[in-house]
Amino acid sequence: MTPHAANDRRLRPAASGRLSGWVPATALLLAMTTSCTGSASGDDSAAGPRPGAAGVGDRLFPALGNGGYDVAHYGLTLDYVPENNRLKGTAVITARATQDLSRFNLDLSGLRVRTATVQGAKAQFSREKDELRVTPAKPVKDGDIFKTVVTYDGTPRTIENDDGGLEGWIETDDGATALGQPAGSMTWFPGNHHPSDKATYDITVTVPKDEDGDPYDVVGNGELTAQEDNGDSVTRHWRTEEPMAGYLAHISVGYFEIDKGRTDDDLPVYVAIDPDESEDAADVKDLVPEIVGWASRRFGPYPFSSTGAIVDHLPDLDYALETQTKPYFDEAPDETLLVHELAHQWFGNSVTPRQWKDMWLNEGLATYAEWLWEEEHGGRDTDQIFEDFYDGTDSESEGIWAFAPADPPSAARVSDPPVYGRGAMVVHELRKAVGDETFFDILRTWTRQHRHGNADTRQFIALCEARSGKNLTKLFDVWLFNKEKPSRTK
Repeated sequence: MTPHAANDRRLRPAASGRLSGWVPATALLLAMTTSCTGSASGDDSAAGPRPGAAGVGDRLFPALGNGGYDVAHYGLTLDYVPENNRLKGTAVITARATQDLSRFNLDLSGLRVRTATVQGAKAQFSREKDELRVTPAKPVKDGDIFKTVVTYDGTPRTIENDDGGLEGWIETDDGATALGQPAGSMTWFPGNHHPSDKATYDITVTVPKDEDGDPYDVVGNGELTAQEDNGDSVTRHWRTEEPMAGYLAHISVGYFEIDKGRTDDDLPVYVAIDPDESEDAADVKDLVPEIVGWASRRFGPYPFSSTGAIVDHLPDLDYALETQTKPYFDEAPDETLLVHELAHQWFGNSVTPRQWKDMWLNEGLATYAEWLWEEEHGGRDTDQIFEDFYDGTDSESEGIWAFAPADPPSAARVSDPPVYGRGAMVVHELRKAVGDETFFDILRTWTRQHRHGNADTRQFIALCEARSGKNLTKLFDVWLFNKEKPSRTK
């Protein structure tokens, strides 16, 4: 993510770094290991089937996610009418049970559930706040792959998150956009909406043509695999072949100028720009492949099958978001913002935090990518940017000493300046301590070892020490875990 104001929800190369061919959900499930907390441990077979946990135990967002199963694939079929902001959906959720399940929960905010089935049989369901409780006709056995189908409809919500920002399903002047960090995706489809449970996606959206008979554009994650003109409506099918956290799932409905191209390494590029932003965003289509190539040389092979950007016209939103494969911008972005959100494709999207408290791994590394870009493109060097943050003279440095980057005090503070600016300072101190060769080796190893997975701060520190051969306890204690501004002599 990237803030325009206080906070941010603020991409390649080599063919060897790309994935080809769609991996069926069942194949992914067979290879999966339990990633969500709240699932069974030990031999509990004697206890019999029991409900999956409501929430995965995240300290900052305890209600997000659910225990007892891992999702491998979401198949979402949506009908949306922009004129009255009505949504009708069918969610087909393929998952593997991680315990004997008598019941399980899905995160869903608002919308009316019409039917639910598990393995083709009618299931009972109930609602409590943002939890949809599903009771299958027969318990699901530990290790079984099972399919849940939920049909629902209604007016999808825009919600205000804990830091005061808007997320969820947001109407625009010509349609709508869906933004999910940290919990907004639950406003438009039921799921296991915690970053620790990643899945592949097929999202099919049908939208009626406008009153003049003109079709709306529908832009989503991944690749556009099918498009149909149904006479009075259009249908677009977007497929995401690589695992994705729910908060990164996205669609935008509206009118866009579409530019399709390729990077120098033949990676598909899809850029959609609202006509109201086309003049100011004219360079985006050229900057995206340039930045992706630059970043891949530093951070390792680009982790997804395509790239791009969506530039909407929603200036009151006041943030951008690293929606997977195509970052979303509420208005024309500058180079720095593009660098930040595209860097997230490695840091946050491919390597996703295990818990929300580890968000500094997303934001500190993406912010440091901005520093590297500036250093290599005629601006300040990273030492000077660090000093400007330390002295408080950089425009983004206000508030960076409020708490330790690795320990946000609450959900409302998870996107605050320490996670970004001071997080980047941690990264720079690491670079100085281990040297450039080892530093960039650490980043490339990090993105390779945890590609399309989840990782945490403990694992990052262990990697840094293993690759450098140094004890870095003091560095991380002072810069990452300690709230106080470190004393230092230049």
